[in-house]
Amino acid sequence: MSNKEIRPFRIDIPQADLDDLRQRLTRTRWIDEIPGTGWERGVPTSYLRDLTAYWAEKFDWRAIEARLNAHPQFTTAIDGQNLHFLHIRSERTDATPLLLLHGWPGTPADFLDMIGPLTDPAAHGAPEAPAFHLVIPTLPGHGFSGPLTETGWNDGRIAAALAELMARLGYDRYGVQGGDHGAFIAPKLGRVDTEHVLGVHANALVTFPTGDPADMAALTDADKQRLGAMKQFQDDGAAYMNLAGSRPNTLAQLLADSPVGQLGWIIEKYKEWTDAAHELPEQAIDRDKMLTTVTIYWLTDTARSVANYYYERFHDGAMFVPAQRGTVPTGVAVFTTGDYAVRVFAEKAHNIVHWSEFYSGGHFPALEVPDLLVGDIREFFATLR
Repeated sequence: MSNKEIRPFRIDIPQADLDDLRQRLTRTRWIDEIPGTGWERGVPTSYLRDLTAYWAEKFDWRAIEARLNAHPQFTTAIDGQNLHFLHIRSERTDATPLLLLHGWPGTPADFLDMIGPLTDPAAHGAPEAPAFHLVIPTLPGHGFSGPLTETGWNDGRIAAALAELMARLGYDRYGVQGGDHGAFIAPKLGRVDTEHVLGVHANALVTFPTGDPADMAALTDADKQRLGAMKQFQDDGAAYMNLAGSRPNTLAQLLADSPVGQLGWIIEKYKEWTDAAHELPEQAIDRDKMLTTVTIYWLTDTARSVANYYYERFHDGAMFVPAQRGTVPTGVAVFTTGDYAVRVFAEKAHNIVHWSEFYSGGHFPALEVPDLLVGDIREFFATLR
């Protein structure tokens, strides 16, 4: 068997695993609530109890499984690590290969509503729009690509593995789109595989002040608001990242033994990072879509590998060395809550040729406002073909 073999894959979770999950949910030991408190201290127990009951009694994993299995899935081994991915080819002969990268919390299921519009735009009311061959991997260590079997899987190593995946699939020129973790990895791919990356599109791109007084003087009011929001996040919203980045195994054991713990850990982010115009997370993202992410993480037992990703980034010396400005054409979509990108800073690190700002949608546009994200991807790559 070739070590470059690409094997068909189909999700088929044993019923015993689903039964075990349901039993664990019904045996949850709940904490009490301090009267008069809401989301400011984390996920309210009353909300979590209600969502857990829905997960145990109404969430239909088999329907999600069937929807995922409706698309071609594969696994292959790269650099000693199993890698799972969806690969959906467009029937259009002029289609552009496009790598879609999820973040945390996330899986390839985030992009399900975008597959049709991107591969077959004519069937979705946009016959003149560009079409794409889609490669949607599960990041190493996450979900069906996990668990990780060794240390060292940082952004650079993941980018190199994804470049190898695209080469293995026979794509000489391809685009990359990513948010959250994907917004770190996509530009990295543009640097490690420059000859083959047509363009990079990112949402939730992280930008840092350059220290140049001229850059600070050029900030718009919206830029200043984003900087303030980023400072607020660092002061009051980054504890999850600091814990995962410093003590991933301790955290992972808590999440691996309690599905409700895993649920609360993720739902908190769906609340805090979605469009702030919504009072509850399911007003931004359907409950079944949120529970799909949590269920995949639970069923694949990848809490350790997922937390470990932050540890690798925090302890990656290359992360803190000034990088040469990227040369690959880069497009950025800026949404509302949880998106802190500032153009004047981004242009110092990337070859920005496209910049869009939206007034709805938050950190998870593929789940919140897929039509807006699809439209921006089309607009950006249409200029690069």
